[in-house]
Amino acid sequence: MVQCPSCARVQEPRIVCAECGAPLAAALDCFAAMGLPTRLQIDTSHLEHIYYDLGRRIHPDRFATSPVKIRDASLRATAMLTRAYRTLRDPVSRGLYWLELNGRKLAENNQVPADLAEMVFDVQEELAEFRQAREAESMSAEMLGKEIAAKHEELKRAMDGLRGELAANFARFDAQNGDSRDELFTELKSILSKIAYLKTLIRDVDRELDTAKAA
Repeated sequence: MVQCPSCARVQEPRIVCAECGAPLAAALDCFAAMGLPTRLQIDTSHLEHIYYDLGRRIHPDRFATSPVKIRDASLRATAMLTRAYRTLRDPVSRGLYWLELNGRKLAENNQVPADLAEMVFDVQEELAEFRQAREAESMSAEMLGKEIAAKHEELKRAMDGLRGELAANFARFDAQNGDSRDELFTELKSILSKIAYLKTLIRDVDRELDTAKAA
């Protein structure tokens, strides 16, 4: 329970007082901060509406002349709301937070997922070849650049596919129709790990293509 710093009402933890609407400095998880059920599937347009609505109600400017406790609650509630919004609006950060919330953690290692290994190594080799050709001002650089651009599109399609898998995993978590939570967590970790590798690879490809354009 938490006590409102404005009207002193004792109530369940939330971001604004149910009685007077003053900000509360309650410690909340990201779902509770947004007033949402603890579910992975979220309507992001609704999330944005909640964020801006609550943001106006607890903004520090509204409480600039209020007592210190209320000003402090406003600052803390605003920071909490912003963190919650940024965490939940992106499916990848939402998935990572879901692991954290459930006492799980994405393994920190440099091992490339087996079903991505061939693509990762091929792209890395092509990037190295492209870089060497540009540095040597080789005539093959233009052709290699086109191949890298095509590979970039392939990587983006692969990323779209993984985001689809992530959405399906979220739906199964929310439905819980006989699926083992351990299996769902294992699947979630695998998807997030692949997305992380692809993000890095796409970033590296973008960097090489931008460098080539600037040359």
